[in-house]
Amino acid sequence: MDTNKKTFAFIGSYAESNQPGVYTCQYDVENGSLEVAHQVEGLQNPTFVAIDAKNWKLYSLTEGVDANQQRCGAASSYHINPSSGELTFINNVITLPATTCHITLDRSNEVVMVASYHGGMVGLSPVLPDGGIGATADIQQHQGASVLSVQDRPRAHSVFLDRKNQFAGVCDLGLDKIIMYKLDLSEKKLVPHHEVQITPGSGPRHFAFHPSYQFGYVINELGSTITAFRYDEENGKLTESQTISTLPDTFEGENACADIHVSPDGRFLYGSNRGHESIVIYAIDADSGLLSLVEYAPVLGKHPRNFAISPDGRYVLVANKDTDNIVSFSRDAATGKLTPTGSELKLSKPVCIKFAEAQ
Repeated sequence: MDTNKKTFAFIGSYAESNQPGVYTCQYDVENGSLEVAHQVEGLQNPTFVAIDAKNWKLYSLTEGVDANQQRCGAASSYHINPSSGELTFINNVITLPATTCHITLDRSNEVVMVASYHGGMVGLSPVLPDGGIGATADIQQHQGASVLSVQDRPRAHSVFLDRKNQFAGVCDLGLDKIIMYKLDLSEKKLVPHHEVQITPGSGPRHFAFHPSYQFGYVINELGSTITAFRYDEENGKLTESQTISTLPDTFEGENACADIHVSPDGRFLYGSNRGHESIVIYAIDADSGLLSLVEYAPVLGKHPRNFAISPDGRYVLVANKDTDNIVSFSRDAATGKLTPTGSELKLSKPVCIKFAEAQ
């Protein structure tokens, strides 16, 4: 391991525009700890960020105001100083006519995609030569509803790209669907391609493609479940293979799932429970993609809205929004289990963690 190679963790949070909202942290690869190195103000609720580690750019959600003085979705771009992690503003643009909750880049860093929970839509914008965000090139408005009161309309929650950068899956919590789009980079469009209906009342929130095999996993916020799929990469189609609870049978309180990640080695799947206040861990069968429970790891805080696995897979950092802390856990590569390191960073309402490793 190159211990001289710098690794940064970028944190998005709930914040007023006159408060720090996006943070650069120095990440210690040896012990999994964080130290704030830089922060930026000027963004209203910069909850989620996306990182182009190749070109040292950061893209953050924020809120804007349209011509009618209505709240709408916006995004800002920044250059990252690869030595210090300092962020330098590039530009800010309106992205969607409703506020947004998720932002991601395609795997070639040519376009930015955003999802709007309140508007039930997704948008795509080109990345400009200077790394800034261009005007919105495509908007896809979802239609329909499902069975629960919160599902009275579409609620697009996130956008995730497959490993070949051919298809984008959008989790729509309101429709109980994962909507697959073909990514057309030449035309800067998301082309509707395939829809997967999952159990009514599930509320799909975030998705994770397996890094090595043709599997995918969605964490369902409302149903406290994870659904496993086989994924046909050539045809961009998901086929459900399993649905498993994220909670122990003995738990009786309220819970809402949030985030999901596959370990870099592809052997384990991790999901967060808000209410049970845990990370649930499953082993992944390499042949079938099916999940088997490993353990429930307490997050040492409340409301783990987002978490991240370090690039080398040795540590997991959990952002607990309601207790204003990011807790570091060491990850056992053989068992997948998590153990607190004793390291904790206090930060106001953290809700997103993204790593960038010096190339």
